[in-house]
Amino acid sequence: MSPDPTEGLRIRRAARAVVLDPDERILLVRFEFPAGTRWALPGGGIDPGEDAPGALRRELREETGLVDADIGPHVWTRLHVIPFLDGQWDGQHETIHVVRCNAFEPAPHFTAEELAAEHVHELRWWTLDEIAAALVTFVPATLADRLTELLRDGPPNPPVDVGV
Repeated sequence: MSPDPTEGLRIRRAARAVVLDPDERILLVRFEFPAGTRWALPGGGIDPGEDAPGALRRELREETGLVDADIGPHVWTRLHVIPFLDGQWDGQHETIHVVRCNAFEPAPHFTAEELAAEHVHELRWWTLDEIAAALVTFVPATLADRLTELLRDGPPNPPVDVGV
């Protein structure tokens, strides 16, 4: 048995969503970090007393304005070991669920200042073709391939580790 690479680290639990509209566009968040721009799945940390679906509903309301999201199957997981900017965490373990919804214009419940404090600077719907052709950094890095598989094959069982 190999050693646990996270042993002794402070790993934050988080929930993220593959938010898909009826045209199979995916809603992504643009994060601005000192290390660069990242387009990633909406979501965030699981607070004490919350489960992943509850945290995800809260995060989607705060970040995107999507209210009462119907949280679908847990499809992916992701572990990212990197010190957080605030020094509180050494990494994050994400539970990623599918959320299907009607197309909507993102209208976060957080203020622009609250979003900026979380490094969130833009929300945008993307097509799979746009993701495949884009010259930007996505999180996970394999987003185009994983999304292709998800749309073609449906939810995997068990969930797939999508890597960093």
